[in-house]
Amino acid sequence: MTLLSNALREIEELPDLGITLSDGCRLSARVWRPVDAVMDPVPVILEYLPYRKRDGTTARDALTHPWFAKRGYACVRVDMRGNGDSQGLMEDEYTAQEQADALEVIDWLARQDWCSGTVGMMGISWGGFNSLQVAALAPEPLKAIITLCSTVDRYADDIHYKGGCLLNENLGWGATMWSYSSRAPDPALVGEAWREMWLKRLEAEPFLPSTWLRHQRRDAYWQHGSVCEDYSAIKAKVLAVGGWGDSYKNAVPQLVEALPGAKGIVGPWVHKYPHFAVPEPRIGFLQEALRWWDRWLKDTPNGVEDEPDYRAYLMDGLKPAPWYAERPGRWIAEDHGATGHIPAQNLYLTDAGLSDTLGPLEASIRSPQTCGQASGEFCAIWLGPEMPGDQRVDDALSLCFDGAPTTAPTDIVGAPVLHLKLSADKPVAQIAVRLNHLLPDGSSARITYGVLNLTHRDGHDKVTPLEPGRVYDIAVPMDHIAYRLPAGHRLRVAVSSAYWPLLWPTPEAATLTLTEARLELPVRATAQGEECSFPPPEAEEPWQIRTLREDNHTRRIETDLVSGVTTLVIEDDFGKVEDLDHRLIGASVARERWSIHPDDPLSARGWCHWTDERERGDWQLRTETQCEMWSDATHFHLHARIEAFEGGKKIHHREVADSIPRDGL
Repeated sequence: MTLLSNALREIEELPDLGITLSDGCRLSARVWRPVDAVMDPVPVILEYLPYRKRDGTTARDALTHPWFAKRGYACVRVDMRGNGDSQGLMEDEYTAQEQADALEVIDWLARQDWCSGTVGMMGISWGGFNSLQVAALAPEPLKAIITLCSTVDRYADDIHYKGGCLLNENLGWGATMWSYSSRAPDPALVGEAWREMWLKRLEAEPFLPSTWLRHQRRDAYWQHGSVCEDYSAIKAKVLAVGGWGDSYKNAVPQLVEALPGAKGIVGPWVHKYPHFAVPEPRIGFLQEALRWWDRWLKDTPNGVEDEPDYRAYLMDGLKPAPWYAERPGRWIAEDHGATGHIPAQNLYLTDAGLSDTLGPLEASIRSPQTCGQASGEFCAIWLGPEMPGDQRVDDALSLCFDGAPTTAPTDIVGAPVLHLKLSADKPVAQIAVRLNHLLPDGSSARITYGVLNLTHRDGHDKVTPLEPGRVYDIAVPMDHIAYRLPAGHRLRVAVSSAYWPLLWPTPEAATLTLTEARLELPVRATAQGEECSFPPPEAEEPWQIRTLREDNHTRRIETDLVSGVTTLVIEDDFGKVEDLDHRLIGASVARERWSIHPDDPLSARGWCHWTDERERGDWQLRTETQCEMWSDATHFHLHARIEAFEGGKKIHHREVADSIPRDGL
């Protein structure tokens, strides 16, 4: 059944609806709702974020929220405490305060005379995270959520750590928030209080990489907000959505397997909503979401509960490229569960390559620290050349095990796992495993990958140094994927002891020796065609802007032939635009440098710099935020600076310096 809501309703927009919390803090909400909602109350769809409704998420909000409102919903986009046009100060991500505020907001919304009493929550990334986290607190009005590009485990699957290894995104995204949270509220909404609010934010804003780096194990800090600690706490109906081009690939199948009644959709997309995401094909996400809301917020019988539990886009294997506009493939469907029932094929790493049978293996690798240059961005989000490129440059610095050409297409659907017997010559070591598609022309495309801090082999809550020379049984899980290896092509398993610039290196370069290895490869029966379908994408009219400077995204690798240091250079100019409604002008530029010497893990250095500008007429503000990180054998070192300018005059300057002991990293 495909029943949808009835005729479109006339809507109104409120740019600044105040929601005052019990402690007196006023949150600012932007609302789209039917004009007759008081006479005919409607359910609420809440999106609750730190990313500024006035000028941060405006482009996607314009495409999405009015569309739902016209179909009988009140869409409420709330700036959380300390961000955008809301009062207060923000301390960290996913705090107990953030969640408590959300509970108050939901209760307040449910009591309004224009609300029917039922609430849904929706969001991508941060909003996807806190939708799950708030659902686990089970507020009575919250009946359903749609979570996109999120995680069930804050330690294992966010931007801080992966496989117990330190992700450089811990600094990179921390730098992003260092800039985002330095932005001032809009005087056109908050009045003369804007300056005092801004100065308080600048003074109190935390440098979050220091906070995150103080929790190098999976401790209580990460358990908080990780819904995998108790899936049964979630009572709301969950629709989970993700993309193979995104870093958050695993939550959708995990939620489908863990939560009765949950449904999952994974497309080929990067970190974007599926009705305007790339690579294409896009889908009618708004129509799918509307059916979810109609069923669980309006109790409309439309059959969503009878849809397949898991719908995934099976991508055709392609020649590697740092960016794709489109991925050919087909939609597959699992009626019950996600991928846990898909059988695994065992392949063995041997001295002769990748084999169907166990064979002798004695192979060692000590990768140069520059191995990983073809990894792409950890989280593809800015629509630049961010995807993993041709893996041959990294394969040359890794142990590679190639299989025979396939005789038929092979549909890999699920999370491969590499089981190894290995030893290391250092007490601290890391391993990176890539499953690659080896094309007939010799190019190598990354299908999926996994990494592991070998001191975390017994669990991420403990650090157990390696005994040099001792052989250990290790399992390295890789990310979920749905990928078709064409007939006549080959699989390659590549193993390295470094993966820069995705991972921060260990204090010493380690040599890994493999003596046995088995790849557990989930292989689904070959899909014969489309197993499910979606309506074409719809959206509301786009955000009306005047472009003053076009955006531009570059990525390049530079090698100093004198020093031997290699540097990844990332420059993201997000352009400069004017909102044609309220005339606020915004511009920002992000710059990153990630440098390392191939022979020296202690030469690693990360540097980030953001410039942000906001203006309207004579009102002109700018912030410059910088941070950098380096390490020695025992400590991580960080330095950050924030400067704020009003009308060209510096009105704020603050520096942060920190040294944090290494804990098995």
